[in-house]
Amino acid sequence: MLKKCLLLASLSGFVLAGNVQMNLNAKYGATNFHTIGAQNFANLVKDYTKGSVDITVHSGSSLVKGNPLKAVKDGTVAMTDMFIPFTSGGGKVFGVSALPFIATSYEDAYKLYQVSKPAYEQTAKQWNQKLLYSVTWPASGFYANKKMESLEDFKGAKTRTYDKNSADFVNDAGGNAVSLPWGEVYSALRTGMVDSVITSSSSGKDGKFWEVLSDYTKINYAYPLQAVTINLDYWNSMDKAQQEAMLKAASEIEKAQWEAVKIEDKDALDTMEKNGMKISEASIELKKQLEVIANKMLDEYLSDADEQTKNIFKEYRK
Repeated sequence: MLKKCLLLASLSGFVLAGNVQMNLNAKYGATNFHTIGAQNFANLVKDYTKGSVDITVHSGSSLVKGNPLKAVKDGTVAMTDMFIPFTSGGGKVFGVSALPFIATSYEDAYKLYQVSKPAYEQTAKQWNQKLLYSVTWPASGFYANKKMESLEDFKGAKTRTYDKNSADFVNDAGGNAVSLPWGEVYSALRTGMVDSVITSSSSGKDGKFWEVLSDYTKINYAYPLQAVTINLDYWNSMDKAQQEAMLKAASEIEKAQWEAVKIEDKDALDTMEKNGMKISEASIELKKQLEVIANKMLDEYLSDADEQTKNIFKEYRK
């Protein structure tokens, strides 16, 4: 018992006489809709537990600069959100939501999440944490200084990508994938280190890409997930009523955020267009060409995947 108390005391927060105080590391800025969701979650938890569980949200990755899975496992921070496909240690299953053109709508993305959720929960448990909720980003599109109309337009492009899947996709399309921290993307576009980006409408809005690029082509590449987890030692320190209250808040926020992302997507597109960025739908020709690459990538991805991961796609396609 003494050892457990010392461990909890060393974590990012504390537990005292049934009251729990925790810090939640939010990867993005305070105005990002995922961070807003995390703050709404914290407010609900405080309300539903009558103040006995108090979560403080810290935006802009101010508490965790490295691997969020490791930070929560080690107790550097009690809670965090994380971009699942980019999270080291998540294995192949964490890349599912970022595979190209598996999900082609928000409805598809939600179905894929539900099918994948047990595997995400299992992976989180292996890292000494519990998955509380997860929400998609707006679909990833392609930012450049021209409309992308065929594979020819990808040739030679220097594209900032966000994970191995998106890097493989750009390279297979004839471009050159470049790995960069988000904070360096805008300056890299300014200097010409990169000339294009694959990311969501929300990120394009937050990054003010209209200042450095002219076009956004809605290729609907993928609907990658952002998740919130909690350290299991903290979770187990709470009583059953507190746990149930937290799960109730997580369920409500997840549902609300899956609706909010659609509003966020429209708002981001409207904002970019008002600031001069040209927004285009992907042509039928381009979609067919990119689908060939996507099918090849899926075959390669599944070739050495475990049965659990393969079963996700069998279940999803029923």
